[in-house]
Amino acid sequence: MDLFEAGRQNHMKKEAPLAVRMRARTLDEFVGQNEIVGKGKLLRRAIEADKLSSVIFYGPPGTGKTTLARVIANTTKAFFEQLNAVTSGVADIKRVAKSAGDRLGMYSQRTILFIDEIHRFNKSQQDALLPFVEDGTVILIGATTENPYFEVNAPLLSRSRVFRFNHLNDAEIARVVNLALQDEERGLGQYRVDVKEEALNHIVNIANGDARSALNAIELAVLTTPPGEDGVREITLEVAEESIQKRSVTYDKSGDQHYDVISAFIKSLRGSDPDAALHWLARMIYAGEDPRFIARRLLVHAAEDVGMADPNALVVAMSAANALEYIGMPEARLPLAEAVIYIATAPKSNAVIKAIDSALDDIEKKKIGTVPVHLRDAHYKGAAKLGHGREYKYPHHFAGNYVEQQYMPDELLGTAYYHPYDSGYEEKIRRRLAELKGKGENCQKRGGEK
Repeated sequence: MDLFEAGRQNHMKKEAPLAVRMRARTLDEFVGQNEIVGKGKLLRRAIEADKLSSVIFYGPPGTGKTTLARVIANTTKAFFEQLNAVTSGVADIKRVAKSAGDRLGMYSQRTILFIDEIHRFNKSQQDALLPFVEDGTVILIGATTENPYFEVNAPLLSRSRVFRFNHLNDAEIARVVNLALQDEERGLGQYRVDVKEEALNHIVNIANGDARSALNAIELAVLTTPPGEDGVREITLEVAEESIQKRSVTYDKSGDQHYDVISAFIKSLRGSDPDAALHWLARMIYAGEDPRFIARRLLVHAAEDVGMADPNALVVAMSAANALEYIGMPEARLPLAEAVIYIATAPKSNAVIKAIDSALDDIEKKKIGTVPVHLRDAHYKGAAKLGHGREYKYPHHFAGNYVEQQYMPDELLGTAYYHPYDSGYEEKIRRRLAELKGKGENCQKRGGEK
């Protein structure tokens, strides 16, 4: 390290954001994630024994992934290297791996390589890393906010253990903030600060489990609030509201959050819970999800899970989709919400999906035969001479506009795909079909057959 680098690091210790300065230095200082680093847990035992194997830390921002990596750096006897996947490439990986190999050969010292945002590495970069992880040249710690099962190569995953980090709870966020307020060396302890309870509660609530967001907010509140005559900086609810104006919602549009939230949305609709469905809709809108994607899912759900129990659900969903194209966001949140409420409260039936899927399954697996002669088209040249359509009975020539005749191919006679439930409008369909089957050939003929 040269004089300039030493000066830069010394400056950063003083001027870095509070969230960086307050990072835990030991496991005892680390807040949260007790399910993986609590007393007696596997990861904690491995860190304390300096027997860590390759791991991937996966979770939302501000939950301690990088902090725990720094704790390991302070704890281990291994040499600690750090790369950021955004700014590093294959050449950096090979450079670190060569140094690690030399270090292992000359001093029997292991190397821990921490790669922040490992999901940013493309396939070739991850492939370049793989052999050094596989032969133990480096022990990998990868940190990612994206689901590693989507973003990290399977061979690299198979050689690493994934630890999932969760949002910190309110008590843990409050503890992080209070530690920063009390720490005179790294935190805000050199200031005389009075944080009102409602202000702290607001910061904790809006931080939404993200310690970094909470620390950024309290730092901004303290540094921008002038001291009173008594020298005390009073952090009121109004100050807190100005310091952290918008809740940080974790939502990755291409990863597991995207799939988890839309899954919860659909299941809430299917479960007839309009309030939960509106919550998930609001979360997607707030996080910037493509509203066309939401509209498409509403259309699918209206057909798949409401179906003929309320055919109007599909009309409402289509109207919401059209309104979205016509008026755009944010106004289109209203027709989308209307469609969500309508679909969630509609009677449910999946008889349509069962019917079409059963029919498609028969097409794929069974002998389906040809079109019965009386159903064939009689208009094209020579068809009538072949007898096509000759025995067809025109339903409108019979009482009730119905007459029993064969519509299925011979090979599938008696097959029934659609089995209406007794839910909503489908109950009327079920009764109607039962009535038609009872009529049969007894329908009175009203005129000549066509």
